[in-house]
Amino acid sequence: MTYRTLSEQIGKLDNPQRSDQFVKLFRSAVADGDFDATDIGERFKLPKIYARRGKEGSYQKDVRDMVFVPGDEFDAWFDRVNTELSRNKRQPKIKPSLTAYTSGDLDFAAAALETRAKMQASRAKGQKLGATRAQNTKNKAKPKAKK
Repeated sequence: MTYRTLSEQIGKLDNPQRSDQFVKLFRSAVADGDFDATDIGERFKLPKIYARRGKEGSYQKDVRDMVFVPGDEFDAWFDRVNTELSRNKRQPKIKPSLTAYTSGDLDFAAAALETRAKMQASRAKGQKLGATRAQNTKNKAKPKAKK
């Protein structure tokens, strides 16, 4: 039976900057019973490089190493997780422009509905504010008679 360490498996990731997320997913899969693993007394540095906020320089985190038995289930799990982690989750925001609408990157009908809703909400807010101010000036215009 062959054993593999978590540090060896992290070396096989497509995107080493997501190694911290891989460790979290690995540990939760072990906790859920998807596959078996055990802690060993060693620690290793993650390949992810963290930047210090407000300071110069970078650092790396240490995590506890684990030993597990690779198998078909683990290989399928690893392939799925590796593709999820290598995918770029942040999609660039497309700015509204003539070219964006003509190329089909943005839906014109949805944008028009959203714009109409914003304009109607703005108009209703302005009318409500104007009505409230008019009502307040009516009440202040009537001086109370002294007895």
